[in-house]
Amino acid sequence: MDRIFIGFKLLLSLSILFFITNIFYAQEWQSSIVYYNGDKLVYISDSAGNRIPDFSYAGYKNGEEELPYVETVKIIEPLEGDNTEHIQNAINELARLPLNASGFRGALLLRAGVYRISGTIYLNESGIVLRGEGDGEDTTSNTIIYAVGNNPHQRSVIIAGGGNNTRWADRVENSTTKIIDDYVFVGAFKFRVENPSLFKQGDNIIIYHPATDAWLDAVDRGGTASDPGWTIYDGIDIVYNRYIEKINGDTIFIDAPVFYTLNKNLSESYVYKYSREGIKTNIGIENLRVDIEANDLPTNSNGNENHAWQAIELMQIEDAWVIKCTAIHFGQSGFRTSTASRITIDSCKAIDPISRITGERRYNFNLYHASQLILVKNCYARYGRHDFVSNGTSTVSGCVFYNNVSEYTYSSSEGHRWWSQGLLYDNILFKSPNYSYVLALYNRGDKGTGHGWGAVNSVAWNCKVENSKNIIIQKPPTAQNYAIGCFAGKVSGLKVHGALFVHPEGYIEGTNREGLNPSSLYIAQLNERRNYTSVQSEKKTLPSEFKLNYNYPNPFNPSTIISYNLSEDNYVNVAVYNMLGEKICSLVDQFQKAGYYKIKFDASSFNLCSGVYLCRIIAGNNSKTIPMLLSK
Repeated sequence: MDRIFIGFKLLLSLSILFFITNIFYAQEWQSSIVYYNGDKLVYISDSAGNRIPDFSYAGYKNGEEELPYVETVKIIEPLEGDNTEHIQNAINELARLPLNASGFRGALLLRAGVYRISGTIYLNESGIVLRGEGDGEDTTSNTIIYAVGNNPHQRSVIIAGGGNNTRWADRVENSTTKIIDDYVFVGAFKFRVENPSLFKQGDNIIIYHPATDAWLDAVDRGGTASDPGWTIYDGIDIVYNRYIEKINGDTIFIDAPVFYTLNKNLSESYVYKYSREGIKTNIGIENLRVDIEANDLPTNSNGNENHAWQAIELMQIEDAWVIKCTAIHFGQSGFRTSTASRITIDSCKAIDPISRITGERRYNFNLYHASQLILVKNCYARYGRHDFVSNGTSTVSGCVFYNNVSEYTYSSSEGHRWWSQGLLYDNILFKSPNYSYVLALYNRGDKGTGHGWGAVNSVAWNCKVENSKNIIIQKPPTAQNYAIGCFAGKVSGLKVHGALFVHPEGYIEGTNREGLNPSSLYIAQLNERRNYTSVQSEKKTLPSEFKLNYNYPNPFNPSTIISYNLSEDNYVNVAVYNMLGEKICSLVDQFQKAGYYKIKFDASSFNLCSGVYLCRIIAGNNSKTIPMLLSK
């Protein structure tokens, strides 16, 4: 009888386990247009050749190298009064040092304290890092650059790079040739040219697609509903800044894809060698706070605007980074890029701007003209209007906003105007928004300067919106926009409050559906690409996604092994609960690097009865739960 009872208990427990397993795992799914076949991602194009491109080339060194640590070579402390010259002189001292073999001169460390600044600080030579001791409010342990006054009016506080927004127009003389392919499709890494002898491997080139009348007609003159709409005089030319990986006959292979299909019948695209005049590289800003003197609360719609306007600006720059910095009380941008490529902005905050709540203000993370392959990750925006935005027209492309939080926004993160291409919004959380829609890949109609189509070939992936607010996804002519696995009150291309015009709906899949695999498109693409050139081992290959695996053995007595994958560095908590939700123990509660982990759970340490228990892991914004059957 005891054996029958024990057998019945085991069968019942296994049934419960099967039921719970279905609850937790039945919802895992993949997109029908981007999915894994084995360990490789497969991309499905539509009938026009549109497809989701590879976004993994965003960031410092195209994501192929980790951010470097640069040795401190000079240390200063704050002075009484104005510190503008004090800091600039120290930077200039570093600028006179030679570049080392890695392309760096060294880091300037600003000790904790308040540095009052009445002007602008220029990081205008390559190989220099400006480093603080913290980005918090406590003046005894953090480095605070406090921008005072308004001279010149609405200035930038820190400018890193050459300082001119040239949009990569400077070309080497006699280096221009036509692209001869009829089509270079979105996502392509190669094309044929009329005269390949002008170039060699390693050359920095510009791919240029002029805005002809034929192309403008094909995109409905921007869909602005005004006459004549966009014209060839508006400067809506498509530009890509790339490097030549190799040349084979008349075919050039480039280091990152194009993000829009170049159709020779609509516009003859061409290529020229970029002179790189004025471009600065290997510049970093780390671990400091930029606070701007102003008097009104951030939510005041009549805020004072006579103060510094941009906190940190990256202009005429390549392969640079900003990490663990806070910008507060700016008017337009906490962080702004222009004539900038391969930039990483990581773990930064752009909060509490002070301005009127209207146009050209509160673009907390602002990708301005000629911003390409920019990565903004693990960042936080508060009280903005367009928190994570492309404001730079058709010269912006291949940019990624990953694992960021937008809170109390007054408008939408979006492609803002004039045909920005290839934007990825990946795992963005919108908390307590103050607007009806908070993420938009759409046509802005006659808003602003006839903004029209603000984003094309752009993707919202696994984004989440609180308070039943909306996401807008519309299909532009000759291109597409996508929303996959997003959570919102509504994900739609239909006209909603604030959207001026009705346009065809973009590609929308899996709305409000848990379990999207991969959970992050950017991380999956990055790790797949890194695997092509790395040793295939757990020690050298990062997981493509966050994952909690089934424990083994299961059922178990008294111990079992729990394994999980972290696709990025994060603070991790792993705990075991009973079926009432009562915590039995924490197995992990610490910061861990990306990688593969195994831990042991020994039930004998807790005097547990047979039954089903739950193991739950929380890593940043990600969480998973599995059932485990203890059978004594």
